[in-house]
Amino acid sequence: MNNLLDITNEDLKQWLIDHGHKPYRAGQIRDWLFNRRASSFNEMTDLSQSLRDELSAAFEFGTSEIVSLHEAADGTEKLLLEFPGGGQIECVLLRDGMRRSICISSQVGCAMGCVFCASGLDGVERNLTAAEMVDQMLKLARRLPSDERLSHIVVMGMGEPLANLDNVLAALAHATDPKGLGISPRRITISTVGLPAAMRRMAAENARFNLAVSLHAPNDELRTALVPVNAKTGLEEVIAAADDYFDASGRQLTFEYVLLGGLNDAPEHARQLVHLLRRRSALLNVIPYNPVAGLPYQTPSADAQKEFRKILQDGGLNVHFRQRKGDEINAACGQLRRIKPTVVQTIAAPSSQK
Repeated sequence: MNNLLDITNEDLKQWLIDHGHKPYRAGQIRDWLFNRRASSFNEMTDLSQSLRDELSAAFEFGTSEIVSLHEAADGTEKLLLEFPGGGQIECVLLRDGMRRSICISSQVGCAMGCVFCASGLDGVERNLTAAEMVDQMLKLARRLPSDERLSHIVVMGMGEPLANLDNVLAALAHATDPKGLGISPRRITISTVGLPAAMRRMAAENARFNLAVSLHAPNDELRTALVPVNAKTGLEEVIAAADDYFDASGRQLTFEYVLLGGLNDAPEHARQLVHLLRRRSALLNVIPYNPVAGLPYQTPSADAQKEFRKILQDGGLNVHFRQRKGDEINAACGQLRRIKPTVVQTIAAPSSQK
């Protein structure tokens, strides 16, 4: 059985023609999928029963099972999904003012080996299909009331998106399609640890998404210790590929830096970052470490964060310190992993917020 989330609008039109139906029905079907958030063909009530029966026999969609749901006081929701094709992943819905952002995963696990990240603790099992990534988008969209729409997507969950680039781009084609979710590429960000060949391929293929490159260190020795894949690339090559993508796309370029207490948060590290990035039109997104159970790393002190930030700003960098969202349900940056809780958990708001 084919997955409806794996085919394009044109492919769906052709299937309809081949089976004796009007091609305009494709628009109705996709409207039900992406805007009216149907979870079964039987909900598509402006289609004939016979067409719904044919679609049910030929296609499936939304095949993952929600194993658990966590909700935080700040409106963040995290889903643990299990796929029939194997494996569990987590994805996140974030509410921030008028923004309704989702963070989706691209692989079951991760092979990059960043020492402080929960997602790669058990290695990587497989790539997710395009349909499995679109399925995450739709399941998270269904968590919203009918008068709210997804506004932003970050491919920043479990896995390395550029190690699964074909499927990531196919999934994002549904996200940007006016007959799909209709989200502008300007509101979509792909996060990468820095795979230069794939970054240059994105530039060559005229991709128009924002790119976030995870640095986590200002020199090769420290970066290789924290991000082992750096031994095969090196900072110079990663930065050069990022520059090429910015030159080709003109899109926002972001460098991510997880701040680890006693490891990469010293004033000297901040000065090295200034030297590395000061001539670039880019945002440096600093993320104070979100603790992961079983790992020995610590969040830097408030004083260390303040000094680090001052050096970066005095050096002329465009700096943003990320606000924590969802960390109490382990939904913050670096905390997603394959854990099956025994109950659905809602984190109550602190008494001062009630």
